[in-house]
Amino acid sequence: MSIAEAKSERIEVRTTPRMKTLLQRAATASHKSVTEFLLEAGMSAAEDALINRRLFRLDDEQWQMFQDALDRPVTEKPRLARLLAGKSVLE
Repeated sequence: MSIAEAKSERIEVRTTPRMKTLLQRAATASHKSVTEFLLEAGMSAAEDALINRRLFRLDDEQWQMFQDALDRPVTEKPRLARLLAGKSVLE
């Protein structure tokens, strides 16, 4: 988000008095308003949740094992084929 981008959306949050107090104390300790504290923490958690779905890190040995698995020839799995050919429990 750019600095010039206008804030036009609201997010409402319901909480318990205990949670509110904890958030207020944490915001004060961080020299931020509760809004700033919640938004920064929320944005960081959102980025972490999304990046974990797009990026994974492997050391050299793990990377080689991953590459080897991708390069292995496809093998037929009859039990898996039967499972996927049948109706889902959700159907």
